[in-house]
Amino acid sequence: MKRASGVLMHLSSLYGNYSIGSFGKESKEFVDFLAKGGFTYWQVLPFCMADDCHSPYKSYSAFGGNPLFIDLPTLAQRGLLTYGELKQAEQQSPYLCEYSRLEKERLPLLRLAASRISDGEREDIQKWLEEFPELAKAAEFLALCQKNQDRPWHDWTEQMPEPEELFFWQWIQHEFFHQWMEVKRYANKRGIQIIGDIPIYVALDSCDVWANPEQFQLDKNLRPTKVAGVPPDYFSEDGQLWGNPLYNWKQMRSDGYAWWSRRIEYMLTLFDGIRMDHFRGLEAYWSIPASAKTAKEGKWVRGPGRPLIDKIREIAGDRLIIAEDLGDITPGVEALLRHSKFPGMRVLQFAFLGDTESPHLPHNYPKNCVAYSGTHDNNTLLGYIWEMSPESRARLMSYCNCQKEDWRDGCEMIMKTLMASHADTVVFPIQDIFAYGADTRMNTPGTATNNWAYRITREQLAAVNTEKFRFYNELYGRF
Repeated sequence: MKRASGVLMHLSSLYGNYSIGSFGKESKEFVDFLAKGGFTYWQVLPFCMADDCHSPYKSYSAFGGNPLFIDLPTLAQRGLLTYGELKQAEQQSPYLCEYSRLEKERLPLLRLAASRISDGEREDIQKWLEEFPELAKAAEFLALCQKNQDRPWHDWTEQMPEPEELFFWQWIQHEFFHQWMEVKRYANKRGIQIIGDIPIYVALDSCDVWANPEQFQLDKNLRPTKVAGVPPDYFSEDGQLWGNPLYNWKQMRSDGYAWWSRRIEYMLTLFDGIRMDHFRGLEAYWSIPASAKTAKEGKWVRGPGRPLIDKIREIAGDRLIIAEDLGDITPGVEALLRHSKFPGMRVLQFAFLGDTESPHLPHNYPKNCVAYSGTHDNNTLLGYIWEMSPESRARLMSYCNCQKEDWRDGCEMIMKTLMASHADTVVFPIQDIFAYGADTRMNTPGTATNNWAYRITREQLAAVNTEKFRFYNELYGRF
């Protein structure tokens, strides 16, 4: 890694006129904002389709893209939508993703656009899919979901998709890929690199499990025997029962981690680098009986370890892989991280819990790490300061040399402290750039509602003093 900085903002949070962020001109405007501020990285959350709670960490496909990110004005410019249809799709509020509207209206509108594709373009899409068989399989899975009235795949009675529905999902993957790659090319030309995110697990009702059941811990009826989660921690007294099927690591090792290899290769096509979610699960993972009521009933089981890490390193080469090494970190996890040479993560919001030896205190940062003021699972920095005990808050303010009682000024001084730290890379959520409070939090782990909906506005972004951030990036050698 080089000494640099970045901003964490999921694509869904980007401003625009159509209920959710997209791959349109607004994405390029955000790239321009990063370049003006002297930043190097734009970090996003997973680009796959979200679940019913709108989480991108439990998807129908680890490879397939979220159709909601396809830019509607781009389709209208190509004659696939009329401007009247575009007008009807305009949002009612700019501040939150309008998921209830999107669920009802967006796919029918995209189907209309797909119906206007020429025969020549249809042939081009079929040729393109030969390069990306996982995307072709994802399209088949999603078409079969529709044919089977959205029942889970193990309850399907129909096994042949409708041709037009199959083409629709093939077109979705093609359009998603090409619109995004146009944004990525623009970003790279401006000196901005994109960091993607790989959820460690996939959903049971997914193309990945349907097409590769032998790669997961399933019984003879193709139901999970063990599921994923984490033990009790900072976020939850009962732990977190995620419910994802666990990998059959023995089978994966026998085929040279072929599925993981294809996944890493594709993600490094979409992005310049990736964050590997829940890295500690590759050393040992929390295995919970499928019948368990809480994650407390689980136990640690040894993961794939060095052989998988070596495969990932071979594929990635010198491209950035960030290891999310948070949670219950053991000497074994630390040894695996050292072996990988991947930068780990440090989160300032974990630094003031009473342990003066905390690895999350900036004076303890190693060079090879990525330091965050917070992640998508944390409160915003201002919200965090607000909710701290008076004693912890006083310690934080003293640590970061805050001379005022103004907590917004405190946010700036905290970010300045991270900028000055030894960490090669620092990343700030967009809410912290704005110094916004807890009402703009992206996600609260262990809760199923009121998450993943936060959006920024064009006016809010324009109000940021990019010269100040550029100055800090230059001052601390991150420009």
